[in-house]
Amino acid sequence: MEVVRRFVDLSHAVEHGMTTYPGLPAPTVSTYHERAELSPGVSFHIGRVDLVANTGTYVDAPFHYDPGGADVAELPLARLVDVPALRVSAYGVPVLGPDVLGEPDRLWGKAVLVHTGWSRHWGTERYHHGGPYLTAESARFLVDANVAIVGVDALNVDDVDDPTRPVHDTLLRNGIPIIEHLTNLAALPDDGFRLTALPAPVRGMGSFPVRAVAVLQ
Repeated sequence: MEVVRRFVDLSHAVEHGMTTYPGLPAPTVSTYHERAELSPGVSFHIGRVDLVANTGTYVDAPFHYDPGGADVAELPLARLVDVPALRVSAYGVPVLGPDVLGEPDRLWGKAVLVHTGWSRHWGTERYHHGGPYLTAESARFLVDANVAIVGVDALNVDDVDDPTRPVHDTLLRNGIPIIEHLTNLAALPDDGFRLTALPAPVRGMGSFPVRAVAVLQ
């Protein structure tokens, strides 16, 4: 019997002029080489994108906060490709403590995607202010639970008013990548799916956009 798999795109599309994080420049999407015929019926297009690394749905590597940490090209593929995953339901919860994350045994070795519902504000000014975030205690809990990667459908895993950024610092210094600005988490089950979220292997980058995809079967 053929196994039917379903794919759920968890990424925001990168569009010309979009705002991902207030204060960062918007991407510029343009054409480098106009479409022209090489021969009858044969032509090609070369596009160009100028963007900062923190655009759209992106992954943070340890190098983002630790100059001696792995950059996006050095992230272990085992944390990014076909990773067993689960969804943590935290819709409407503004401050995400360890109590919302569940039992450590359930999280062990998994990609943990925190569904806050904040992605419903994407593309509006509301998205950039007052979003939900994890606490420092949650970050330590996730490290102790040996999670593979942590993702949120919100502006930041940290309280943006806290300059110490304890969640980034704790997770990244322990080799756990972070995905921010996910979407469509409501389309996922609580468990039993797998995640792939690959950036281009650009050296010297601490963050880079990803196409995050959940595979359900």
